[in-house]
Amino acid sequence: MSDRDGKKPLGLGGGAGGRSGQVKQSFSHGRTHNVVVETKRKRVVTPKPSAAAATGLRANTPAAVASDPSKRPAGISEAEMERRLKALAAAKAREAEDIARRAAEEKAREEERERRRSEIEAKEREEREREEALRLKAEEDERRAREAELRAQRKAEVTAKPAERASATTDRAAAEAAAARADKGAAPRRTPERTRAPEPDRDRGKGRGGDTRREGKLSLTQALSGEGGRVRSLAAMKRKQEKARAKALGQSHRAEKQVRDVQLPETITVSELANRMAERSADVVKSLMKMGMMVTANQTIDADTAELVIDEFGHRAVRVSDADVEQVIDSVEDREEDLRARPPIVTIMGHVDHGKTSLLDRIRQANVVSGEAGGITQHIGAYQVRAESGALLTFLDTPGHAAFTSMRARGANVTDIVVLVVAADDAVMPQTVEAISHAKAAGVPMIVAINKIDKPTANPQKVRTDLLQHEVVVEAMSGDVQDVEVSAHTGQGIDQLLEAIALQAEILELRANPERSALGAVIEAKLDVGRGPVATVLVQNGTLKQGDIFVVGEQWGKVRALINDKGDRVSEAGPSTPVEVLGLNGTPEAGDVLNVVETEAQAREIASYRIQAAKDKRAAAGAATTLQELMAKAKADENVAELPVVVK
Repeated sequence: MSDRDGKKPLGLGGGAGGRSGQVKQSFSHGRTHNVVVETKRKRVVTPKPSAAAATGLRANTPAAVASDPSKRPAGISEAEMERRLKALAAAKAREAEDIARRAAEEKAREEERERRRSEIEAKEREEREREEALRLKAEEDERRAREAELRAQRKAEVTAKPAERASATTDRAAAEAAAARADKGAAPRRTPERTRAPEPDRDRGKGRGGDTRREGKLSLTQALSGEGGRVRSLAAMKRKQEKARAKALGQSHRAEKQVRDVQLPETITVSELANRMAERSADVVKSLMKMGMMVTANQTIDADTAELVIDEFGHRAVRVSDADVEQVIDSVEDREEDLRARPPIVTIMGHVDHGKTSLLDRIRQANVVSGEAGGITQHIGAYQVRAESGALLTFLDTPGHAAFTSMRARGANVTDIVVLVVAADDAVMPQTVEAISHAKAAGVPMIVAINKIDKPTANPQKVRTDLLQHEVVVEAMSGDVQDVEVSAHTGQGIDQLLEAIALQAEILELRANPERSALGAVIEAKLDVGRGPVATVLVQNGTLKQGDIFVVGEQWGKVRALINDKGDRVSEAGPSTPVEVLGLNGTPEAGDVLNVVETEAQAREIASYRIQAAKDKRAAAGAATTLQELMAKAKADENVAELPVVVK
């Protein structure tokens, strides 16, 4: 520190633009030290302005303001001041540009509004000119009509009597006065009595001010100014005049009822029926209630009821059906040269426990009874047997229990020959009578097999006598029904029974065409756990092959496998052959008809139609409730006692 005592530190002088000051530093042990602080400032060198500009523009330039210390804020350098002034000038320039741009946009919008206004006014002007031309033409036509009417009246007056002429003149004068009052304010008309000179300059120059035709129409000018209100239009006035003229002439405006052709499907809703007849739904519901049917507008009715309603309303019903989709099913007639002999289909029917299955067992030389629950047949068994003569016979074994009445009816509908089994020791029983009725309804010949003749209590003659009560006369009693005494236990009479069946088949001359598409009937159907839906089908005509696409009832499918009555797989099944068919998409109903079609699309379409038809039929049957049914239900509900039950 001794080296610096008494010496001034180096630095710029005050004239150089620097500022000096001292800072006192404190140290430990009471020592202090004075430090000279120099504040350096950048020197700004500006060129000197010219003599001409120095006198007039010195106060307005940023440099002048920056160099003038009195106008510059304290602590701001000249460079900072110059930057601020430049930013201010740029902001003013941008503001001026924005003002100019907004003015240009406003001018463009004003021009667009003016253009649109001129277009609207031009359209209104054209409309006014067109209506003016129409009005002048209508007035001219009306004037000519009045002149023609007056000329006709004048001719009538010339030929009439003087008294009648005077009265006619008075009436004409009154009519002219009324017409003058009605046409007040319209264009002047010329009359035959006096023709006035036209006044060409009378209405000239009026422009739109004198146009009173459009007083009822709202223009753009009136809407903006708020003047005037809407009145009746010219079209409304014309309609009023037409009504008054028609009323004066006594014309009737009642429209005649139009008779329509109503397309009527198998089922239809009430609202759709009303729509097709162009009637109110309430009227159709009222008509149905008069018939005793309590329905609403959304309920479905059948075609017969709808046809009655259509006739009541005076329309014509045209029956249409969606069943046209089933026309793809092959229904051609077989040619005579294509027909071949087929085995007969024999159905064994009779009372329960009369030995039907045992008899078929003896014929097949197999034990079928052991596979049934309790020894009672639960299903329709279809079997094919070859007789000693080599002829094939197809047997259907139907249940004899009373619970299987419908199954027996289906069995009788597909059969050619019925073998009625009656136990010799039990005679005719209720199911025997029922089997006789099914056979007569099917119209097939019958062979009576009197079974159990090996028993000591057997009485075949009593069986023949009891059958007479049901109009079954056997050959032993001079009838036309064959009867054979058999024993399923010993095998007695089996050959005679087969011979009788073969003889009856020869008489019937059963033939079929094996070359056509298959046609068959479902004997029974079930849902197998491992194989899916399985149907036992009896082929009646044609040949069913593996891979065929078929439709059966409401189901369709493709033949994946064919299994015969012995459990063997076969590739095809000819006429009168029973087989199990695998490949259905659902379980059909017993008794449904199987038809082979060409494509899956056709099979799917037919099945969908049948499902919808069955659904519509069920809905139509359950929807229509008669008044008598409602009263009967209400009466039955009065005697119903309710018992509250808690299910744990």
